[in-house]
Amino acid sequence: MRHVISALVINEPGVLAGVAGMFSARGFNIDSLVVGRTEDPNLSRMTIVVTADDNTLDQVRKQLAKLVAVAEVRDFKDSAYIERDLLLITVSVAPDKRRDVVDLVELFRGKVVDVGPSSLMIELAGTEEKLEAFIDLMKPYGIEQVARTGVIAMPRGAQVNKERATFDGSKKRVRTLDAPAGVALPPS
Repeated sequence: MRHVISALVINEPGVLAGVAGMFSARGFNIDSLVVGRTEDPNLSRMTIVVTADDNTLDQVRKQLAKLVAVAEVRDFKDSAYIERDLLLITVSVAPDKRRDVVDLVELFRGKVVDVGPSSLMIELAGTEEKLEAFIDLMKPYGIEQVARTGVIAMPRGAQVNKERATFDGSKKRVRTLDAPAGVALPPS
């Protein structure tokens, strides 16, 4: 089963390697891994997409939460969330076929960001399925290059407030840069 996991991590050297190493040590292939800044300059958000069964991934999620540099972990399974992937694609297209490609770009709510003598560069954002469908439609024209960001995800608005407290009403554990150092054990 496909899982989208979001982790807030403290900005410090080696965090990305530590998280990727933890997944690797457990034999998981990461389908997508995106790291970006958040509203807090001390934190970054990692969005990780993996395919695994629920029980195994639950253990990995718990191990991820135990890493010292990880402030919060969330698996979006069974919750309402929005995900997006960004695609830049360069397509070979003769001037007489450009209108056909531009019509498809508009249908997919994308935009042409560069025009060359024999090619178009297109920007498109959406779900992985939407991007894959667009790529399939561009194959007959001749794809020159593809670059994708990977999946980013956030909970829908109604979910954000609900997640601020745990089921027993207490606050979630929050890690900060000012917190005392804990003992970090290597992944088992």
